[in-house]
Amino acid sequence: MSTSASSINSIMKFLIIGQGLAGTLTGHRLEEAGHLVHYADAPEQTAASSVAAGIVNPITGRRFVKSWRIDELIPEAKGLYSQLEQTLGHKFWYEQPLIRTLYNRGDLNDWQARSADPGYPEYMEDQPDPGKIPELTDSVFAYAGVRHAARVDVAGLVQAFRKKLIQENRFQDEEADYAQVPVLLGAVAGAKKGIKSSEDYDHVICCEGWRVRHNPYFRYLPHGGNKGEVLIVKTKAPLLDRMFKHRIFLVPLADDTYWVGATSENHFDDDSPTPANRKFLEDRLAEILTGTDYDISSHKAAVRPTVKDRRMFIGQHPKVPGLWILNGLGTKGASLAPLGSRWLVESILENKDIPAEVNIHRFTSR
Repeated sequence: MSTSASSINSIMKFLIIGQGLAGTLTGHRLEEAGHLVHYADAPEQTAASSVAAGIVNPITGRRFVKSWRIDELIPEAKGLYSQLEQTLGHKFWYEQPLIRTLYNRGDLNDWQARSADPGYPEYMEDQPDPGKIPELTDSVFAYAGVRHAARVDVAGLVQAFRKKLIQENRFQDEEADYAQVPVLLGAVAGAKKGIKSSEDYDHVICCEGWRVRHNPYFRYLPHGGNKGEVLIVKTKAPLLDRMFKHRIFLVPLADDTYWVGATSENHFDDDSPTPANRKFLEDRLAEILTGTDYDISSHKAAVRPTVKDRRMFIGQHPKVPGLWILNGLGTKGASLAPLGSRWLVESILENKDIPAEVNIHRFTSR
C-alpha cells in the first residue's frame, strides 16, 4: 500500500516499534482516527515509562521557569489521558498540588519576583497550604506552591493498553530487525518480523526510547541519555495528598506508596540500579521523612531518551518515506508526549507542518 495522498482518507496500516508512553499515545490517536495499528516492543528491557513518576510540573528549576509550552501541554495532556481513562476503564490522571521547599530568603525573593512576571501567577502560589507535610518532615524556611501540577500513572497506562493489544492480537514481544525495513515504491514493507500480514505497512513509527540508539535509520540524530534511579517506599503514616519537592521528589502513588527520586546521570555504564545512587536517595529520603517510619519496597533504574537542545525528535526520515520517529521526551515525557503525538499524527494524516523546534529536519542526515 502506498503512502500517496490518495491513501490519506482510507484506512491505513501502521506499525509502531516501541510501546512505551510515546508509542501508546501515538497508536491511540491513530486508532481513534480509524486506522489499524500493530505494535512491537523488545522483551525484558526496562523502559523509562515503567519507572517514571509521570510528574507534570509547570514551574521547574532553580530559577523557577515555566516549562516549555506548558499552556498548551496541560490541557492537551488532561484531555488525552482522560480520554484513555474512559477507553481503558482505569484512572491515570491525578491532579495533585505540588509543594516545593524554599531554602532561604534569596529563594523566597526570587520566587516572589518570578510570580509577578506575565504568565506566571496562574501557576505560582506564595503561601500554599502544605497539608500534612509539616507533620512528617522537618521544618523549612518557606513553602511555595505550584498550581496545575499533576501526576500520570504512566506504567499503569502502558500496561493497561498492552493488555488490550494482546487480547486483540496486535502486539508482538520481539526485538526490531531493522534489516527488514525495506522501502518499496514509497511503502514500508515487512518492517517487523513476527507481524503476520499479507499487506505492507503504510507507515512505521519508531518510539523506542533509549533503544533508538540501535536504530540505523535514525542514528544520525544527536541522541543523548540520562539515567535515573528511584525508590518505592511505604510509610507507616497516612499518605500525603500532594507532591513534595525537597531536593528530590516525594510523590504519593495510588497503591499507598511513595515514588522517591530521581537521580540524574548523563554518563553511565548500564541501566541497572547502583548501590551509590541507592544510598544517595536513602540519605535524601531520611532528610525528608523525619516524622514517620518507612520501608523501602524497591529500587529501580531506567534511561531517559534525551536531546541536547531539550526538544523532542518528531518527523519523517529524510530519505525513507513512511518511516517516522517520536522520541527524546527526556524527563518530561508525561507532559510532552500528548502534544508530541498530536503533532506527529496530524503530520501523517493531515500533512500539517511539525513545529520547526521539534522537527528532525533541524538536523542533517549523513
